[in-house]
Amino acid sequence: MNGVIIIDKPEGWTSQDVCAKLRGLFREKRIGHGGTLDPMATGVLPVFLGRATRAAQFSENSDKTYVAGMRLGIVTDTQDITGRVLSERENSVTTDDINAVLPCFLGELEQIPPMYSAVKIGGKKLYELARKGQEIERAPRRITIRSIELAGCECGDFLITVTCSKGTYIRTLINDIGVFLGCGACMSSLRRTVAAGFSIDKAVPLSMLINASEDERRACVSPTDSVFAAYPAVSIGGRALALALNGNEFRAPCADGRYRVYSESGEFILFGECRDGSMKTIKSFFEVQSI
Repeated sequence: MNGVIIIDKPEGWTSQDVCAKLRGLFREKRIGHGGTLDPMATGVLPVFLGRATRAAQFSENSDKTYVAGMRLGIVTDTQDITGRVLSERENSVTTDDINAVLPCFLGELEQIPPMYSAVKIGGKKLYELARKGQEIERAPRRITIRSIELAGCECGDFLITVTCSKGTYIRTLINDIGVFLGCGACMSSLRRTVAAGFSIDKAVPLSMLINASEDERRACVSPTDSVFAAYPAVSIGGRALALALNGNEFRAPCADGRYRVYSESGEFILFGECRDGSMKTIKSFFEVQSI
């Protein structure tokens, strides 16, 4: 089975746990996700089935939106509430204080990956070293915060909404905001509301999928080309199609840019880029000998 299903990941599950469960439910070995969520996080997790796994990389590279809880006055070794408390202090930060600080975190920033992360340095994952009590120097990475704003309060924690580029650690962002405020902070909750262009209102709760019939599950799977819905479509046939199916460039009457490319029968063939009337495959999605 080919396609993408948008899961509302529950708390306590890893992204790989979700994929393993779906392998059994759909009886499909080729399953992958687009953008890891930590176990404590919930929300939008695009999962790709069959040939659609080739689209996962485009999901991972997309901007994402989160609603995160920010608990002031507490600093932990993991930068979230699951970690060991390193310091705790009283604070009198107000919503006005938060609103004054957040604009300082807009735009391009340098962010140092947390020790409790899957980033590899010297062939070792940082969290493996952190669990041994080791801390090593990490080079900062360039990230982009497209938008950040205060979304309210919940159970004594401030809530912020963040839209950001690939590779952004929200818990590190919150830790840095705490440093800026002078009281420290850790992430108390995290919910991803947008990923790969899919919003939370399109997501299916995992529990519902587990209890659904086979037909109901299949109805939740969107076609592979939905990942590229923001790009224009073009249809090809004849020699152009023959060339495309063999991985060659082909002529296309298109302006420069990226396109969804279909056969004349309507099958999604590839995601491509056109330059000077010549289309080059970025990633193909047709099943071999399907046409």
